[in-house]
Amino acid sequence: YEDMPRWSFNLQIYFLNNRLNQVLEIQRGTETVIQDRTIFEDAHIFAPNLYDMGLMGKRDFDNYFSFFSTLKTMVSPPDLLIYLKASVPTLVAQIQKRGRDYEENIRLDYLKKLNEYYNKWIDNYKEGSLLVIDVDNNKFAENEEHFGDIIRKIDSQLYGLF
Repeated sequence: YEDMPRWSFNLQIYFLNNRLNQVLEIQRGTETVIQDRTIFEDAHIFAPNLYDMGLMGKRDFDNYFSFFSTLKTMVSPPDLLIYLKASVPTLVAQIQKRGRDYEENIRLDYLKKLNEYYNKWIDNYKEGSLLVIDVDNNKFAENEEHFGDIIRKIDSQLYGLF
């Protein structure tokens, strides 16, 4: 983190490679898998954010996105992308509740920018099936009824069940 302009491209390529390997392993397997992050997020959220913040140069960003575009042709999109949409205050509350040391110093402007990128990406997501869950108004972690509603929505999306 000390010299982000120097290392941001390398770090993003590292993450992209790891996620690509995860996706390829998932596609070779037969089990149902829930993956926390997709390769699409790296390319449409984190790399552009680094570029906009001046922490990744244009040449590196263009090369990264070109490489991502090539890799994207090698994998299938998820059967269902579930996006947990939340306002920035909700995100801050969740971060505080988790209490992770490495999340303590996340700047509010950085969090706002990431949230904007996520919302823009989701608004334009055309890769496959999508389920958006409004976390501000859905307390599925504490409310069994909300949790049941989400399970029904997932089943409906994946299996065409009501």
